Amino acid sequence: MILLDAYALVALLADEPAAAEVETLLRTGESAVTVVNLAEAVDVTRRVHGAPAEIVKSAIEGLLGEALTVVRQGEHHAWRAADVRARHYDRKLRPLSLADCLLIAAAGAADRIATADEPLAQAARGEGIEVLALPDSTGRRP
Repeated sequence: MILLDAYALVALLADEPAAAEVETLLRTGESAVTVVNLAEAVDVTRRVHGAPAEIVKSAIEGLLGEALTVVRQGEHHAWRAADVRARHYDRKLRPLSLADCLLIAAAGAADRIATADEPLAQAARGEGIEVLALPDSTGRRP
């Protein structure tokens, strides 16, 4: 499974440099997103990029099912996310969000995480998770 971070969906919806790569990942039918990363993507697309709620909802709902699965998380994910954050978070060097930690917690041994976020990529690699490095808005990859 390929777990997308919030930026991957934002890139697709806001036509950022990673949009084409994210579209390709979605075509595999193996892409997923945590509910927290989905909420973050909707928030950023609406609040930062100014996309209307109905357009964002329609675009996301069009992906759900065949192209994108929403990962439901439970208590064990919360414990694992807290452990990941305790081991990898540094306010200045690696400002890892709880959403990022929940994404890492959702990943299994054979899963990959698609991200443009350097702190997330570092922590995921530190957990032995393969990272698909996406270009950020400037084209830089983690």
